[in-house]
Amino acid sequence: MRDLYGMDIATAVFAKACGGPCTEGCVTLAYVGEGVWAIGDSKRPEKEPLRFTTDEIAAAGIDPERFGLSA
Repeated sequence: MRDLYGMDIATAVFAKACGGPCTEGCVTLAYVGEGVWAIGDSKRPEKEPLRFTTDEIAAAGIDPERFGLSA
């Protein structure tokens, strides 16, 4: 098992990833690389984004393409 939190996300580009007609865009999503994604909260930028694999993102029903992102 790899260390998802050992990956550098300093250059990751986060996109708004709300599921509805939200205009605040509180959930953010970024492809980190090597099948790893980061999910953050724009309302709490001081909190480190959580990391997930592509399989975990898919199992949660999140489609990155919906938000203009791809692996």
